[in-house]
Amino acid sequence: MENILELVRERRSVRTFDGKDIGGELKEKLVSFMEKIENPYGIPVEFRLLEPEEYKLTSAVITGAPLYIGAKSARTEHMEEAFGFSFEALVLYAQSLGLGTTWLGGTMDRKAFEKAMELNDGEIMPCVSPVGFPAAKMSLRETLMRKGIKADKRLSFGEVFFDGSFDTPLTEDRAGALAEPLEAVRLAPSAVNKQPWRAVVSRNSVHFYEKRSRGYVSDATGDLQKIDVGIAMCHFALTAEELGLSPVLTVGDPGISCEEDTQYVATFSVG
Repeated sequence: MENILELVRERRSVRTFDGKDIGGELKEKLVSFMEKIENPYGIPVEFRLLEPEEYKLTSAVITGAPLYIGAKSARTEHMEEAFGFSFEALVLYAQSLGLGTTWLGGTMDRKAFEKAMELNDGEIMPCVSPVGFPAAKMSLRETLMRKGIKADKRLSFGEVFFDGSFDTPLTEDRAGALAEPLEAVRLAPSAVNKQPWRAVVSRNSVHFYEKRSRGYVSDATGDLQKIDVGIAMCHFALTAEELGLSPVLTVGDPGISCEEDTQYVATFSVG
C-alpha cells in the first residue's frame, strides 16, 4: 500500500453494495494479503472470506454485500488492540483495491458468523466486515445512520492530542514530523464515531490512551473501544513507516496524570 493518509481520507464506511461478485483476482489479492498481516503485539489474527449464501450470513444494516471478511483470535491480553490493528490493515488494503468495507460488531446474525468462522473455546470474533463494490447510491437507511452518528465529523487535533500532559493541547506545528501520522489517527473510524483514542506526545514517544464510554464491552466482542484504539494505532504506525519514522511499540505506563475514564494502552516511539 502507498500513501496511507490518502487512503484514510478517501475511505468511508460502506453499507450499501452493488451486489456484484468482486471476481477471482481481487479475492486472491485479499487472501494473499490477509495471510501475511502482522501486528506489533505478535498476536495471530485469523481471517477468512465468507460467502453469505453458503453460511446464511445476514446483517440488518448491510445491502448487497457479495462477501464478508471474518476474523478471530485467542482471548488473551492485548487481543483487542492487535485485532483492531490487523483488521484495519486489511480494511485499508481493500480500500486500495477500490473495495468498500465497514466494521460490524453488532447488527448481524452473530451465531451464524461465529459458526462460519468455526469459533473454538478460548477464541473470540469481535467484528466482521462486508466487502464489495460500493453501490452508486447509498440506501436511505445508510444515509440516516451516517447522519445520526455524524459519520463525517471528527474531533479537532487539539481535542485528541496533547503536548507532554493532558493539560496542554497539541498543535500541528508542535507535532512536527508526527503531524501526518497523528492526522491519520484523528480520521480513524470507530464504533458509533465515539473516537475514544487520546495521545500524549513526549519528545519522540506517542502514548496512546483509551477514553472509555459505557456499553462497549461484552463477552462476545471484548472491549470495542480498545479495538478502536488498535485501529488508530494501525493508522499511526503505517503512516509513520511510510514516512521513514520507524515506529516501535512498547507497553509501559508513563505515569501521566489522566481522568478516571481514560486508560493507558501503549506507546509508539519513532526514530
